[in-house]
Amino acid sequence: MADRPRVFVSRRIPDEGLDLILAAADATIWPDEMPPPRGELLRSIEGMDGVLALLTDRVDAEFLDRAGPQLKVVSNYAVGFDNIVVPEATARGVAVGNTPGALTETTADLAFALLMAAGRRVAEGDRYVRAGKWKTWGPLLLLGTDVWGATIGIVGFGRIGQAMARRARGFNMTVLFHDVMDPPADVVAEIGAQRVPLDELFSRSDFVSLHTNLTAETRHLVNEERLRSMKPTAVLVNSSRGPVVDQRALYRALSEGWILGAGLDVTDPEPMPVDEPLLTLENCLVVPHIASASRATRAKMAVMAAENLLAGVRGERLPTPVNPEVYEGR
Repeated sequence: MADRPRVFVSRRIPDEGLDLILAAADATIWPDEMPPPRGELLRSIEGMDGVLALLTDRVDAEFLDRAGPQLKVVSNYAVGFDNIVVPEATARGVAVGNTPGALTETTADLAFALLMAAGRRVAEGDRYVRAGKWKTWGPLLLLGTDVWGATIGIVGFGRIGQAMARRARGFNMTVLFHDVMDPPADVVAEIGAQRVPLDELFSRSDFVSLHTNLTAETRHLVNEERLRSMKPTAVLVNSSRGPVVDQRALYRALSEGWILGAGLDVTDPEPMPVDEPLLTLENCLVVPHIASASRATRAKMAVMAAENLLAGVRGERLPTPVNPEVYEGR
């Protein structure tokens, strides 16, 4: 039908969301597992009324200009949106949507799994067995860090940071946190968390878990100085964004024994190159950005992204807008 909006979906998403889009719009869907190369992406969005983008798609002035003035919405299949230059979209009247809340608990599950696996050296133990090294039980074999009763420092105390804290309390952990924003006082009291300066958090914690947005201020927030201030038995967990950690400094910290281990769901860059020095270390656990990778959560994200996309092309307010200021004066 000629009056159906035209949209581009930059990768296949779960059917729960894709079916909604196909029922309401003329959709072009990028068919490959790998993201569209930049040139293909720019060609594909020309003349579209809406775009459903992934974190791998850079949405900037070039992107928005190439799409054209009829573009109404960019719906991001993610809660984060550091791939989108939001002020550029707002200046053109383009609504930007994301998927907040959908992946909170699932991401916290994975972050806590990394915490336990890195702290108790689970992946190292698995490789040890598979390599035929397991000859006997030994009192000093693969000693790790206790989780029960330990101190966790959470950097970024939004939805996911709070969910991580609730899991930590189930393990009788002392919860420290740092955030530039003020979390609700009732939430802090309910969890029994203590707000501390950032440097104190790093020096006191047995586990440091990162849940902050990527900004100019948080890029390389975890640097050599902060890694050196951590306990030699401490573990770093990152499920936020790769560039929050200075990976060269982390390599030194892990290889020289400043800290015990690290569990990374995100890296800089992504994907991590196979010749990355961190991958040579037994005490660095790396998984491929799978924090939200449960069937139920990815389906929920797909529905939210589809609903944002379709609301945008209809000229309606997005259910979860990143830039609500785009509606001012309408």
